[in-house]
Amino acid sequence: MIQSYGGEFLTLALVHFLAVIAPGPDFAVTVRQSIRFGRAIGMITAVGIGCGISLHVAYTLLGVGALLHTYPWLLTLTSLIGATYLAYLGTNLIRSQPKNLNANLIDSEMLFTKVEPTPSWGKSFSLGFLTNATNPKATLFFLAIFTTLVKPTTPLLIQGFYGLWMCSVNATWFMLVAALFTISRIRNTFLRMGHWLERLMGVILLLFALRLFWQVAG
Repeated sequence: MIQSYGGEFLTLALVHFLAVIAPGPDFAVTVRQSIRFGRAIGMITAVGIGCGISLHVAYTLLGVGALLHTYPWLLTLTSLIGATYLAYLGTNLIRSQPKNLNANLIDSEMLFTKVEPTPSWGKSFSLGFLTNATNPKATLFFLAIFTTLVKPTTPLLIQGFYGLWMCSVNATWFMLVAALFTISRIRNTFLRMGHWLERLMGVILLLFALRLFWQVAG
């Protein structure tokens, strides 16, 4: 059955991935935990972030779907809001500026020199979970993509698969971040060149937003 929704899934997966790799609170927490306490703690934090998404997926699937079926005008409204939010994300990323490499290097060195007890796996997981679960931008993003990229007629089981996929992608991406950012050469390269990647992601998200506006207007 999933084959029938291949196009919808690929679009959703691409937009979600672009949003995931754009630096935000999840990224900052993962990098901090990894640099300060080591790769293992960073990865446990990343798993918590991935699980935190399940909260957004749950209320989106349970609440939004029913409302959209009952009030068709609400679908149009949420589509416009979702497209506007994607355009906002894209515009902000296009305006990304080069990072202050020296300042970031100094901050990293200070993290290594600070003495702080290593948190337990449970605390690290909870930190990641709460960072994502309480992020209002994550709430807006999930409402945006589920109401604009996923059809109301898509079965709940398929939408659940989408949610599981996004949880897995988030956890995997931030585990990769935890692994890579403990390597100083890779971390410094990202700080030096990352704004170009952010600008490219911004262009792609903006194109998606324009496409959604066109669909709503049509």
